[in-house]
Amino acid sequence: MKKFTTCNTSDKKKRHILRMLPVLTVAGALSIALTGCGTSSEDEVQRYSWPLATASPEDTVTQIFAEKFAEEVADLSDGKMKIQVYANSTLGGDRDLLETCSDGDIPFVVQNTAPQVSFMSDLAVFDLPCVFDSLDDCRKKIDDPEFYSLISDVYTNGGYHLLGMADQGFRVMSTNKPVNNFADFKGQKIRTMENSYHLAFWKALGANPTPMSFSEVYIGLQQHTIDAQENPYEVIVSNNLYEQQDYVVETNHLPHLISLIVNDDFFKDLPEDEQEIMTEAAQLATEYAREQSDARIADKVATIEESGTQIITLSDETRKEIREASQGVYEAIRKVIQPEIYKAYMDEE
Repeated sequence: MKKFTTCNTSDKKKRHILRMLPVLTVAGALSIALTGCGTSSEDEVQRYSWPLATASPEDTVTQIFAEKFAEEVADLSDGKMKIQVYANSTLGGDRDLLETCSDGDIPFVVQNTAPQVSFMSDLAVFDLPCVFDSLDDCRKKIDDPEFYSLISDVYTNGGYHLLGMADQGFRVMSTNKPVNNFADFKGQKIRTMENSYHLAFWKALGANPTPMSFSEVYIGLQQHTIDAQENPYEVIVSNNLYEQQDYVVETNHLPHLISLIVNDDFFKDLPEDEQEIMTEAAQLATEYAREQSDARIADKVATIEESGTQIITLSDETRKEIREASQGVYEAIRKVIQPEIYKAYMDEE
């Protein structure tokens, strides 16, 4: 392990310390995540915990993923490597965390891939709608060595190192108007994130997508400003959105992917054995997070059904019509990402 000293700290790391002070003051943090300079002594000790930050609430798969990774790092290193997890935007929102991770001020971040598209345009590949019929198919694609290598390169070029990718299941639609066939999407006022590809997708289905702050969604549904919204099951239940909706439609239009990333320079500066520990810990945490995601989805589905809200499964014919209607979205995304990534994700030759 590296021993934290101040004897030969680089100018860059000094600047990192200064940048971190306001963040740590606001967060009330007691530990600083900097590697410091190394020493050659055999009794080296990590004096401070490295921070890992998320913008998600504590009772989420994102937090489970983060905490499991920190736990496995500690176990595999016999307690010599320490990571402190800060949830719920304690150290900043999604964009803030990406920027501070890129700078090296916060080495680890766990978050959904959606906000990362503005930093790494190739990640728009995950906005391609209705590519997978099951989560197993999606996970197999993420874990495919060829595809994973391509996505890892995207993160590396962005200044990050991708350690693992879990998920929160698919995003589904909740609504007060039943959807039993393709025509039923027409005219539905649905809240979406402010993402051009998401907006284009719902427009292609004939719906009326409306970007809206998430904090306004419950009231929007309650007051009928909007008819519908789309999110993973976990978000729909944890925010009680199903209470204002008569139906949940399993559109399964996008996987809600969660990435575990670390500042690339920080990772490369670690000894090889510590890199291996982090890689193994991330693999174990990814597997665990996926298992927990499946269990939690089943639990959320049961909660929704018990409330009287009806869950609708779309027919294969309707899903085919959705894919056909989405071709314009496919082409728009295809133009902004590397051809190799598009082909690998879509299983094209």
